[in-house]
Amino acid sequence: MSTQNAAARPARTATPRRYLMCPPRHFDVTYSINPWMEPGKPVDAGLAMAQWDRLRNLYVGLGHRVELIDPIPGLPDMVFAANGATVVDGRVLAARFRHAERAAEGPAYAAWFRDRGHPVHVGEFVNEGEGDLIVTGDRILAGHGFRTDPRAHAEAEAALGLPVVPLRLVDPRFYHLDTALAVLDHEEIMYYPAAFDARSRAVLAELYPDAITATDADAEVFGLNAVCDGRHVLLPEQAVHLIDRLWERGFVPIGVDLAELLKSGGSAKCCTLEIRPPRPAGVRRHADPAVLREAAR
Repeated sequence: MSTQNAAARPARTATPRRYLMCPPRHFDVTYSINPWMEPGKPVDAGLAMAQWDRLRNLYVGLGHRVELIDPIPGLPDMVFAANGATVVDGRVLAARFRHAERAAEGPAYAAWFRDRGHPVHVGEFVNEGEGDLIVTGDRILAGHGFRTDPRAHAEAEAALGLPVVPLRLVDPRFYHLDTALAVLDHEEIMYYPAAFDARSRAVLAELYPDAITATDADAEVFGLNAVCDGRHVLLPEQAVHLIDRLWERGFVPIGVDLAELLKSGGSAKCCTLEIRPPRPAGVRRHADPAVLREAAR
């Protein structure tokens, strides 16, 4: 990278986050509820744990707080904590899963939050947590088409206190919104246009005209199932085009290998549920990180 190009890169600031994760102690592929899952394909449980543990250690090394929920035998996909709930300002919208194989995960995550004093709302309609409800700035981008019921969007708006922008997914490989779109910082995202219908592509283009768009190759390695703290972006190391684009925008991409978990259709973001604390009075969600830190003192 030339000195001139380096100087033109925006400065990015990381903000400490609080994450909930679930060790893949019982991880396996014993059923198929998305195109990535092949029950006949062998799973290396030890490798899955080692790959997950590296992700957790990266978060801790970057200064983030990681809490753990105990995995439950018979729930092999519980490792994908992002699907368990959506948390905004300390308020929790518990997940309600579409498939019977994952149904018991919703109450397990809800109980974890209740036990720690969070107000928990359980909706009437299917919503699969941060898999389809992605908080960005002062809105929620809300996916539907394969898992989350569109009627759950109004429940999310009421429970979490943020307006919802519906986005329809049309490619079954990208069955959750977090497999086709990732939040980077405040009002910046990256996404895979082909995963959305025409109306949703138009909405995203209007809201985020400077968004990074993923190539087919990026999307197929789950490059958009990424986690960003405002500066660092943890994403699959095979997403080389996205990694280059992120560097150009001033972010610091960190490649991770979660190939064993991808056998069940999940990567970094799927493993990571963000616990967003109550905001200090008078501070907007997309305020500058320095303002947030000062207001929280």
